[in-house]
Amino acid sequence: MRRGTLLFTVLAGLVLLPAGPAAAHGGDAPDATAYRIEVTGLSAPQPGLTVRVVEAGARLELTNDTPEPVEVLGYSGEPYLEVRPDGTYQNVNSPATYLNETLAGDSPVPSHASAAAAPQWERVSGDRTVRWHDQRTQWLSADLPPQAQADPSRPHELRAWVVPLRRDVVPFEVHGTLTWEPPPTTWAWWLGAAGLGAAVVALGLRRFRWVGAVTLIAGTTTFGYAVTRAVLGLPGQAPAIGAAALAVAAGVLTLRGRTPFLAFLGGTALVIFGGLGDAGVLTQAVVDFPGPGWLPRVAVSIALGAGAGAAVAALLRLRSPVVAPISSGA
Repeated sequence: MRRGTLLFTVLAGLVLLPAGPAAAHGGDAPDATAYRIEVTGLSAPQPGLTVRVVEAGARLELTNDTPEPVEVLGYSGEPYLEVRPDGTYQNVNSPATYLNETLAGDSPVPSHASAAAAPQWERVSGDRTVRWHDQRTQWLSADLPPQAQADPSRPHELRAWVVPLRRDVVPFEVHGTLTWEPPPTTWAWWLGAAGLGAAVVALGLRRFRWVGAVTLIAGTTTFGYAVTRAVLGLPGQAPAIGAAALAVAAGVLTLRGRTPFLAFLGGTALVIFGGLGDAGVLTQAVVDFPGPGWLPRVAVSIALGAGAGAAVAALLRLRSPVVAPISSGA
């Protein structure tokens, strides 16, 4: 009973940890997607102004370090966002203010919002950086693009996109591209994770203490991956960081001959929060992580395989009537 209560408490705590960051994230920015959205440049040089793609293409990010306000224009050319020296403002009369609340653009637009209405600015932050969903950059259909349906084996540039901006009274544009990319070989990654899990179980049957070393390594890998994402400003990393820390502690204690339940706890947390929570990287081409896509896939596969293997090996050990060898170097 005590073990069950401890497991429930720890896992529930890990679930509740990301409540704040998830709300700030908007809840709809993917870890991975089939669509690569890239900024190719500005129509006119603007020293001190940068625009980039973030959150696997879910949002654009604009930073204005110029001495003048810069406006982002809405879908009918109306003022939508304005980044000033003293912070960021949004026009509550712009329909884009409401449409862009979600990635799908399905938020209701109030009756007072109209592209023809005079701007009414509302300060949303003191930052000179703003992030927003923009339907002009997205593939909005639930169906695959026709090019991808015809030939799913290679990437397809779907279109060039433009987002209009304005500095003082001078208009200019952000230019970019939208590309569909084929998925990775998903079955191979899952097979690799399954193979790792089977190897850990086999190791546990021979020398259970070494399962602690595997849990320690897997926890360290997941911890490094999640912390890197958090440092880069990618939200929602608290559960993976918590699970990784738990796995590291469980690995150390298992190596020291403590109860197998700790390995079960650490391995289960890794599978749920370090593996399944980010499993989209195994099925989609564009990953919300800098660098090559195989890096996060390796991290997630290790969390899945090593975590599951540690949990199963621990369960087998707990069910075994012979537990004394754990304290004597088994």
